[in-house]
Amino acid sequence: MNARKAHDALTRVQATDDQLQRSEDGWIVGHFLNSRLSSVFQPVFDGSRRNVIGHAAYVRSESGDKNILSPWSIFTLASNDTLLVSLDRLCRTVHAINYFGAVSGQGNLFVSVQPRLLESVKDDHGRAFEKVLNLIEVATSRVVIEMPLEVNRDARLLKRVISNYRSRGYRISAHPNGASGTWMAELGALYPDIVRLDASALLQYNHALPLLDTVHRFGAALLVRDIETSQQLDASVRAGADLLQGRFLGGPAPMLA
Repeated sequence: MNARKAHDALTRVQATDDQLQRSEDGWIVGHFLNSRLSSVFQPVFDGSRRNVIGHAAYVRSESGDKNILSPWSIFTLASNDTLLVSLDRLCRTVHAINYFGAVSGQGNLFVSVQPRLLESVKDDHGRAFEKVLNLIEVATSRVVIEMPLEVNRDARLLKRVISNYRSRGYRISAHPNGASGTWMAELGALYPDIVRLDASALLQYNHALPLLDTVHRFGAALLVRDIETSQQLDASVRAGADLLQGRFLGGPAPMLA
C-alpha cells in the first residue's frame, strides 16, 4: 500500500472510528480512555528459507501522564465486556492500518484476541475487523488470528470461534497444550492453519516429531515462538519447524523488519 493509499485508508476508517489519528512520526495511534495505543511488530520467519513471511502485532500504550503501560495493564482498564470489545477491536484496527500501510509484498499479520472477548461475543467473530480490512482493501486471508491458550479449556467454544473466523476467510493459529497436541486432531476440518509451540516446551520434550507429523497431515504449519537463544533456534530447526519467531531472531519494534 503506497503512501497515498495509506492516507486514503486511514481517512475511510476514521469516518467510522474517531479514536484514531496519525502521530507526528506518521504512525497510526488509537485513544482509549486516557491511554494512547500504538503498534510494534515482531518478524515471523520461514524455517527453511529464513525470509520474513509476516509479523506478529503487539500493542504498546502510554497513559496521559506519559507512563508506559504493559499490554496487560491496558486491558485491565476495560472493566466490562463493552469496553473490552471496543479496546480489542481498536488494537487490531491500529495494527492493521500500520502494518498494511507499511509492508511490501504479501506479508501476513498475526494478531491475538483476548479470551474474555471470545466468551462475551457470542457469534460473528471477526465481522467488525473484516469491515476494517475491507475499508483498507486487504483480504482477510492475510490475517492470522491467534487463539489464546485459555480457550482450549472449552472445546465447544473453540470450535465455534474457529468456525466463525474461518467462514470469513481468516487463518487460525492455536496452541497445542503441550508438545504432543494429539487432542487437536479432534477438530477435524477446523484444525488450525498454524500450530504454535513455545521454544522452551520444544527443548523440554526433546523433539516435536509426533506433533509435526500431525500438523503436516492436516496441511498446517508448525510455528516455534519465543526463541531466545541459539540453542533454542538450533532445536527448532532440527525439529523441522516451518515458522520461527523470537527475540533471538528479532524483537518487537515499531518499524517493520
